[in-house]
Amino acid sequence: MTGTLTTAQITADDLEALARGAAVLGTGGGGDPYIGRLLAAQALREHGPVTLVAPSDLPDDAQVFPVAMMGAPTVMVEKTPSVERIGATVAELARHLGVTPTHIACIEAGGVNSTFPLVAAAQLGLPVVDGDGMGRAFPELQMVLQTLAGIGCTPMSIADEKGNVGVLQTVDNRSAEALARSLTLTMGCSAIISNYVMTGVQAPASLVAGTLSLCTRIGSRVAQVRAEHGDAVGAVAAELGGRVLHSGKVTDVARRTTTGFARGTAVVSGGAGELVLEFQNEHLVARRDGTVEVTTPDLIIVLDTDSGEPVTTEALRFGHRVSVLAAPADERWHSPDGIALVGPRYFGYDTDPVRFDAREAR
Repeated sequence: MTGTLTTAQITADDLEALARGAAVLGTGGGGDPYIGRLLAAQALREHGPVTLVAPSDLPDDAQVFPVAMMGAPTVMVEKTPSVERIGATVAELARHLGVTPTHIACIEAGGVNSTFPLVAAAQLGLPVVDGDGMGRAFPELQMVLQTLAGIGCTPMSIADEKGNVGVLQTVDNRSAEALARSLTLTMGCSAIISNYVMTGVQAPASLVAGTLSLCTRIGSRVAQVRAEHGDAVGAVAAELGGRVLHSGKVTDVARRTTTGFARGTAVVSGGAGELVLEFQNEHLVARRDGTVEVTTPDLIIVLDTDSGEPVTTEALRFGHRVSVLAAPADERWHSPDGIALVGPRYFGYDTDPVRFDAREAR
């Protein structure tokens, strides 16, 4: 494909590029892109391709059902999600609400959470919306543009690979995160969820449009530049309007899975000193020699320096030669309410937000 997917059909052949680009936007989180691609390919080969629809083309009475994985990406490396439960989780929520889904959507960009919706869409015979609720990945349920738009997270369905399924109704989106996180821990630190059901009127105003097209364009561009022996890292930075913060070798990784998240730090040592990355599923803060260079909500992305392939937080290893990119987030995240929801202080970091600045190239 060309990388422009609007009104197109997504086939199994498109998944490698889409999953690669989704892992780039996932800022280290969103799950293993390889696993997500395999699951989506299985569903598309069994049920056929799915149609992609721009948010602006949704009819007003559309019923848009996002679907995603919730939990620690580190766990999914060892416990592959059940592909059968993905579509069934949407169907359970639809049954509870008494409505018929018309479209599936991504709630975040990420290696798994940009491909899981394709599985549900193929299984249910529904189109997918070309957009997502973040424009990147964040670790908690309430951290979506739907929250800023006043759309409720619940009712939401949650299911595990054994067939356990439940529907939550909470007083607010933050409570949905707390209760669903507890259930996810009980379910083995990973679960399938469907939530933030939207109408065709609500969806365009609360989604980042064109996410899946952008993912495919990024993924295709990396493959093309690499085949031409060019600078794949620079190509990704150009696609996102970003810049390379630092390149070097991973000299330390401290990572633990706790309370349903992969938390930790990584140190990348290179000619411009040491860059310390702090993450909670996603990279949230980048510091150089004690000075904060960029923070959430802007994107902090780690790529393999030679290949341009995205490196998730669970895949970071000592000795890995990587490049760290920064890129701007959707402007809505820089509103006062957006910063309160996903700014660095929310995650416990003692710093005000430091916005990405493309002019400070090194």
